[in-house]
Amino acid sequence: MRRIAITGHRELAANVEQAVEQGIRARLATFGRSLVGLSCLADGADTIFAKLVVDAGARLEVVVPAIRYREGLPESHHATYDELLRRAALVHRLPHVESTPDSHLEAGRHMVQRCDEIIAVWDGRPARGPGGTADVVSLAQRRGRPVTVIWPEGAQR
Repeated sequence: MRRIAITGHRELAANVEQAVEQGIRARLATFGRSLVGLSCLADGADTIFAKLVVDAGARLEVVVPAIRYREGLPESHHATYDELLRRAALVHRLPHVESTPDSHLEAGRHMVQRCDEIIAVWDGRPARGPGGTADVVSLAQRRGRPVTVIWPEGAQR
């Protein structure tokens, strides 16, 4: 079983979201059900990936960075988050109370340690704070994990 983790931007424009979904779908297509997908289920890239993993009949593992993580997500995303969390085969709950950049960085570290490769929905720019996509990509590269970057040419955040 191939273990693939996701890291990526949130609040994607509709056209970017569509292109990202196509890119992730293409990357996952070769694995079918022989896949374990790791995600924190944030809105944006994490959720697109998690839905595709579940729809393929593959195993979804969720990393929850903090007890209050859900509260930090947009309220409009709560139902999707709850549904995907229910469908997860395994949930890794980190011991942090508050959802902070440091807890997000630890969640990224947790996923990198448990995966064979990372898909990064990333515009190639530096992280806006600790625990951002660029930090997780850097962690993965330092650990020798292959990173597949998906970002539509010319797209803006």
